[in-house]
Amino acid sequence: MREFANPGMRIGLLGGSFNPAHRGHRRMSEVALAHLGLHAVWWLVSPQNPLKDAATLADYEARLAAAREAARHPRIVVSDLEARLGTRYTIDTLTALKRRHPGVAFVWLMGEDNLPALHRWRRWRAIFATFPVAVIARPGYGLAAAASRAAQSFSRARIPASRARGLANAALPAWTLIVDRPDPASATAIRRTGAWPPA
Repeated sequence: MREFANPGMRIGLLGGSFNPAHRGHRRMSEVALAHLGLHAVWWLVSPQNPLKDAATLADYEARLAAAREAARHPRIVVSDLEARLGTRYTIDTLTALKRRHPGVAFVWLMGEDNLPALHRWRRWRAIFATFPVAVIARPGYGLAAAASRAAQSFSRARIPASRARGLANAALPAWTLIVDRPDPASATAIRRTGAWPPA
């Protein structure tokens, strides 16, 4: 199923390697849908994360298939958009989406576990200038996330979770942290079991 967007829609963007996708990704998406008042969440499966070793990644088609299996939600769309666009960096994908869909209110979604390393991403500050950001809590990362360079740099742009429903249309920069029964599942733990990648 291809991604669909009409002007006026609010859409969350969850990017990553999805190596593999798991119930934690789905839980994050469900939390975002509920708290942010989104119409849909797109999972942007990256062909190659520039910060990760390509040798550790399963085949792209296998990751897409696993993501579709893990999503199984009428408002979650698993997308190969980055492969079609030919983008490698998040900021390039977001810039392309902003140009393609000027009337859509996108929100960049990310797990709290990514916040401590966000300053290593290419033009990471520009992400906050492009779309609002919703950080979804992940078990065990609260202190590191709060002390992160990104959280500190944009501390004045943080809005309380009680106002998260208006985040999609907030003046930029704007971000929030949402805590709602996070699922402890992790791709790293799944790979350690030897159950991934598929044979």
